[in-house]
Amino acid sequence: MILGERIKRIRTFRGLTQRELGLKLGYEERNADVRVAQYESGYRVPKKDTLMEISKILNVNYINFITEAPGCAEDIMQTFFWLDEDNRNTFHLFQLVRNPGKCNASDDKSVCYNDSDEWPTHAPVGMWIDYGLVNEFLREWCLRKEQLKSGEISEGEYFEWKINWPTTSSSVDEQGNDKKNNSYQWRKNR
Repeated sequence: MILGERIKRIRTFRGLTQRELGLKLGYEERNADVRVAQYESGYRVPKKDTLMEISKILNVNYINFITEAPGCAEDIMQTFFWLDEDNRNTFHLFQLVRNPGKCNASDDKSVCYNDSDEWPTHAPVGMWIDYGLVNEFLREWCLRKEQLKSGEISEGEYFEWKINWPTTSSSVDEQGNDKKNNSYQWRKNR
């Protein structure tokens, strides 16, 4: 998703009109909605300070709109999250189970899976990322997608978790146990 689409997606999720967001940004009433429409359509690109203000108004992490360090773990995850918003079927996450025996005798890197209707007709290609922090983040994302699929969390909670990540992030161990040590409360009281 491009910047303007992200602004629109989050603005509508928060239930604000273009006019309301424009007024909160301090634009005059006669053109408040026009300015936001220009941002959302990509006709105009907001300055960094405006993007920071939009983040505050929409109560989201600014990294949804501003990349401070391209290629850092947070940037990688934001790219993944927004690809997931474009198409929820893009990423299929699962926790690999370690085989206790080491197999250094072969260069075979194949991973076997149990075929089911959930897998594509062609064998998928897998990858792992040798970046400890990203692996930790992916482990938590795997848990959140499982919670969404099972109905334990709603679509709204899932989106809230993503748009305020990493403040919504909590530690998840290799067994999928959530320590719930996040600093931002993203789940609705149940």
